[in-house]
Order: sequence, then structure tokens, then C-alpha cells
Amino acid sequence: MRLNLAILLTLFRIASIPAVVFLFYSPLVLTRPIAAMLFGIAAVTDFLDGWVARRYGQTSRFGEFLDPVADKLMVSIVLVMLVQGDPDWYVDIVAMIIIGREITVSALREWMATIGERANVKVSWSGKVKTVLQMFGIGFMVYENTFFGIDIYAIGFVLLIVAAGMTIWSMSVYLRAAWPFILRHDAMG
Repeated sequence: MRLNLAILLTLFRIASIPAVVFLFYSPLVLTRPIAAMLFGIAAVTDFLDGWVARRYGQTSRFGEFLDPVADKLMVSIVLVMLVQGDPDWYVDIVAMIIIGREITVSALREWMATIGERANVKVSWSGKVKTVLQMFGIGFMVYENTFFGIDIYAIGFVLLIVAAGMTIWSMSVYLRAAWPFILRHDAMG
């Protein structure tokens, strides 16, 4: 494996997770906003690493593996922290939908790859919109504090609800694309 800028950006995203966790739980003043800013910077690397890889010819099989792992780790770990930090049941439901979708789509992509059809479940526009909504929603919820009297946490939760809707929609897009292959392999086997 050769390290390049695209992979370093992805590795930064993974390395930022413990810092976000530490800041989230720290009793010091303003650590939640700092955690949110670090989460936001890490989220931006999600968009940058792919662009850098394509633009500068730094695509690799390792990068293709590591990028979604970094995304799922970051989102899942921070969602679990938010669930733990907010006793309301509706935060739990949204987190379950998002994490459940990530597991389902990851497994679907892996299975489609084993039958040589991974290209049929590549990232779609709905998946990208879902990711943007998730990142802003989670980041705002981590921020938690009000900003000039605006309840940033509530805005983040609304964005996360919309992201959960897009999560279900994008999962249905992937499942519809894979369904003919599922039926074909089920009939064969």
C-alpha cells in the first residue's frame, strides 16, 4: 500500500474519531462545539478524498475499501454517542434507521461484488444527499449549544430526520437495483 493524499485524508477521518469522542464527553467548557467543528472538518474530508483520488489519479483498491469504512465508523460512533447523550426515544429510532441502513447496504454491496455486479449498486445521488444531510445533522447535534439564540441541536435533529428519510429512500434504490440479481441467484440456489 502506498500512502497518498487521498488515503491520508481518509486516515485523518478515522484518527479524528477518538478526539471527537473525547471532546464530546469532556466536562470542559466549549468542548462540544470544538467536537462539532472537528467532526465537520472530518466530514469535509469525506468529499475531498474522493475528489483528490479521481483528480490526481490516486484511486486504489485500498482507498475504495477504507473510505466507506471511515464514513460508517464516524457516523455510527457519533450516533451512538448522541443516543447515549439524549434520553429521548426518537433519537434512538433515527439512529437505528441510519445504522441499520448502513449495515444493510454494506452487506448488499459486498454480496453484489461476490457475484460480479457491484457496479449496479454504486453510490447514487440519493446516497450523496443522505450523506450531506447526515453530516450536517450530526454535526449540529454534537454542537448542541445555541448560537445567537438559535437551537442548533434542534436544527440538527430535523436534518437528521430528513437524512433518515433519505436513508430509507436510498436503501430502496439500492435494493431495487439488486433485486433482479437476488431473484436470479435465489432461483439458482
